[in-house]
Amino acid sequence: LLLSVTYNRMLQGGSADSKDDGGPQFAEVFVIIWFGAVVITLNSKLLGGTISFFQSLCVLGYCVLPLTVAMLVCRLVLLAGSGTVSFIIRLIVVVAMFGWSTLASTAFLADSQPPNRKALVVYPIFLFYFVISWMILTFTPQ
Repeated sequence: LLLSVTYNRMLQGGSADSKDDGGPQFAEVFVIIWFGAVVITLNSKLLGGTISFFQSLCVLGYCVLPLTVAMLVCRLVLLAGSGTVSFIIRLIVVVAMFGWSTLASTAFLADSQPPNRKALVVYPIFLFYFVISWMILTFTPQ
């Protein structure tokens, strides 16, 4: 919960009552993170996973930490200026943290699945962290 709130606050941009802020609203990001985590957890359980519902939610929640760090780094890079070099630095950071989040969560969740269903669990995890990473990469403060 704390990681999600921190990530949401950084992604929100300027002041809370800013009309010109083009970033996503707090509730939108919060729902994407928690609804996505619940869907992945239910998918894992329905495919015969041995991990409990709350363990899966905790793993997915803790694996958002690298993406929260990526958001912090990207905000600092954007303070220095926005240009091609800034975008390349942000892209490298986001791709690295996306890989870290995906690998960390699939290490736990894929091992709890039957061998013939691991790909069915890994693909939604990949999409979940990809959407969060895309929000970080496309964020530009107004």
